[in-house]
Amino acid sequence: MVENAAVAEQSDLVKVSEEEKFSEQEKFSEQEKFSEQEKFSEQEKFIETWVPPEEPAKPLPKASPGAINFLASIKIDNFNLLLFPDSLVTVTDAGKEVGEFKVTLKQALFRGERGFYIQASSHGTIDGVPCGTSITGYVTRQLETLRQQNHEYIKVKDFPLDKKIIFEKQGSMFVVQRTVTEGEEVKNTQRVYKWEDMEGLISEAANLLLLRLLNKYGIIPDNMRFLALDTELQLSTCTYTNLGTKMMRIGSDRVEVFGIQRTIHSEDDLPLCWQSYFLVDGHLASRIQVGSPVVMLLLQNITTVRKEEQELKPTFKKKPLNLEEDMQLYSRFLDKTEELKADHSSYIRHHPELRALIADFLQFLLLRKPEDVVTFAAEYFTSFSSKGVEENVYLSSQKSSPFRKKIVISNELLLPQS
Repeated sequence: MVENAAVAEQSDLVKVSEEEKFSEQEKFSEQEKFSEQEKFSEQEKFIETWVPPEEPAKPLPKASPGAINFLASIKIDNFNLLLFPDSLVTVTDAGKEVGEFKVTLKQALFRGERGFYIQASSHGTIDGVPCGTSITGYVTRQLETLRQQNHEYIKVKDFPLDKKIIFEKQGSMFVVQRTVTEGEEVKNTQRVYKWEDMEGLISEAANLLLLRLLNKYGIIPDNMRFLALDTELQLSTCTYTNLGTKMMRIGSDRVEVFGIQRTIHSEDDLPLCWQSYFLVDGHLASRIQVGSPVVMLLLQNITTVRKEEQELKPTFKKKPLNLEEDMQLYSRFLDKTEELKADHSSYIRHHPELRALIADFLQFLLLRKPEDVVTFAAEYFTSFSSKGVEENVYLSSQKSSPFRKKIVISNELLLPQS
């Protein structure tokens, strides 16, 4: 019996130890499972918070030293006889006129800096769809663009496209803003460049003046690489190529023209090319964008038109005017007189302060009776000027006056010398 009890007790102890061992194994496996889950969650957290390193920004393209030196060498005299309007007709391959192209260049002052105002517009209808582009810009004498505004539209039924781009120098920065409206959707894009990075930039406005200048020189150096903005407002390089001379029919004349090709080399898109041909006097004879279905042409030679105008200009003999004999002229004279009287009377009625002002002046004039009425009137009415220094004109009529000095000098010049 004792032995059986001992065996049973020993078996119970073995069973308890096995249960404790199994529970410890379960506890260890649960801890190991929890540590693995914690490790996996940490990995997920790392993946979620991980940010890929930024790629280094591509260096901006630069204009060649030859292009920069060329722009710096431009003088105001180089633009003599280059500031004139141009007008071309837009023609399809079939010879149908579908629009017009106009350019205007003149000297202007923008924000205190002398330069040029350039305006160009192209409007027409292609395949029944009205479309057009306009450019307005201010550039300096070195062809730096201070401000330019582009407007492009395509009036497709139910889904019109309108695009506006503004380039502007703002302090030490060059800001480019674009607004694209497609139907009812509006997208705004803005890029900002440092002004120092825009050295050698030739905008669309500056390009119109540079083309005339290159045509005047007749030589285009191969080492000139300028800067330009592509269709995505990315800074790109721009080159000019000499196309040489060729004979071209304009109206009934065959004339020699000189061609220049402008190419914008975009890094993300195909190159854009424009070919322009000029007459000897600098007028634009034709302009085409490579790949476009239309071409802009000068339909009649400017020189021929001028000759015809000079030949057909009528001459009239000067006719003496005699109101007493010419009743029609006398009647027109009376009508104009009555019209002026009515206009003057209406002005006086609408400005009653005019009568009071003149009455006060005449009263003061008759009280003082000055010898020099002109100087007295100048001093009297100066007191009413908002730009002059406020002072009492009644203090003394004999004080020094800039008007009196001018008159004295003029009198000295008019007096004969003894």
